[in-house]
Amino acid sequence: MRVEVLGGLERRRRWSQDDKARIVEETLAPGAKVTAVARRNGVAASLVFTWRRQARTSEQVVPSFAPVQIAATEAEETPKLLPAGDSRGRSVVAARIGLIEIDLGNRRRIRVDAHVDPEALARVLEVLERR
Repeated sequence: MRVEVLGGLERRRRWSQDDKARIVEETLAPGAKVTAVARRNGVAASLVFTWRRQARTSEQVVPSFAPVQIAATEAEETPKLLPAGDSRGRSVVAARIGLIEIDLGNRRRIRVDAHVDPEALARVLEVLERR
């Protein structure tokens, strides 16, 4: 029985995130050609195009703020208190009647009560569904 051990360089190279970002930035310079940048860095052009696509998609997941206005409701409901259920004598706030909890996954939940505006809730869910 004969065993042959092949030595030499590994064909598949590992690129750090910094190297990928540097190469992608080179391709974004005015007049730069992806194939020339890839050749200069010893990378296949198709791989550089893949890195560019991944960089574009990762940039689109940036959190943003939306303007919010808090308005007082017609009749503010005060939460009802349950008898002390805690060994330390603290009161526990009761759940509101008609409370709906929507589990969005990834440990994200929305809780609304029966007085929620259905159109506003639909808009919020639509925005969250895109993320």
